[in-house]
Amino acid sequence: MATAEKQVMIVGIDDSEHSVYALEWTLDHFFVPFGPSSPFKLVVVHSKPTPASAVGLAGPGAAEVLPYVDADLKRIAARVVEKAKEKCTSKSVNDVVYEVVEGDARNVLCEAVEKHHASILVVGSHGYGAIKRAVLGSVSDYCSHHAHCSVMIVKRPKIKH
Repeated sequence: MATAEKQVMIVGIDDSEHSVYALEWTLDHFFVPFGPSSPFKLVVVHSKPTPASAVGLAGPGAAEVLPYVDADLKRIAARVVEKAKEKCTSKSVNDVVYEVVEGDARNVLCEAVEKHHASILVVGSHGYGAIKRAVLGSVSDYCSHHAHCSVMIVKRPKIKH
């Protein structure tokens, strides 16, 4: 009997509580209840901004700053991946691929979907209002329109007072 290859589920993460919540929610709903027989292979993707995009300036002295910014971005990426590994390990989900890809999160996630032939892309929602979303852009909105797979946007529950 041939073994069916598992579908790929990609979870996009950054250094926000929202993406950590989305990862935990995904683990709790798609991996923990099924154990090793989960129908999905998990790929966790972090998009590391380019130093130039993080600095956002191109004047005299910018070249000297870029190596420091790049080192800081690498430290952040390592911390984000380490946190994701801790969450997965704590839930006994060990068959996970972790990737850090340099670039804009919208493009990185859509390209990861293509590269891995993913069936589902999971992203967290920062819960921005219309104005903030228009100014900053929404990764989840972009991915929901451009990724060639189903996109699940995980929202943190609102705390009732």
